[in-house]
Amino acid sequence: MERMLATPADAEIVLKLYQLRTEPVMREARAWIAGEFWPKTAEEFFAVSANPAHPHNAHFRQVITYWEMAAAMVLHGAVSAELFVDCNAEGFFLLAKFTPILEEIRARNPGFLTKTSEMITRFSAAAQRYEIALKNVAGRNRSLAPKAEATS
Repeated sequence: MERMLATPADAEIVLKLYQLRTEPVMREARAWIAGEFWPKTAEEFFAVSANPAHPHNAHFRQVITYWEMAAAMVLHGAVSAELFVDCNAEGFFLLAKFTPILEEIRARNPGFLTKTSEMITRFSAAAQRYEIALKNVAGRNRSLAPKAEATS
C-alpha cells in the first residue's frame, strides 16, 4: 500500500465510525458477538444469523453490516485505508473468528464479510492486521480448550 497522508476528512470519518461503535445498543451487540458468539459449525452460525426470531439475530446483523459498511468506505476511497486499518481491528477479528467455517458460511451466504476480505487482499496493512487477529483467535481457542475438556 502506497503511504499517503490522511486528510482531515478521513479523520472525521474514522471518528464518526468510532462514535457509532459507542452507541449503547451497538456496544451491547459488539460485546455479544465478540465475547459470546463462538460458533464451531456453520449450523450453529446459521441458527443465529439466518433466524430472525433468535434473540441475538439483530445484534449479529448490526455488527456485521457495520463492519462491512466501514470496509466498503475504504474500498471505495471514502476514507484512507491506512488510517482505517491503524484505528480498527474488530472487523478483522470477526473475519478471523469465522475463518474456520467461512467456506461453509459462504456456500449459503456468498456475500458474508466479503468487503473485509477484499481489504485484506488489497491492502498489506489489512492483511497484517488479519494475521494478528488469526493468532489472537487461535490463542483464545487454545486457552478455552482445556476448560471445555474439563467440563465434559
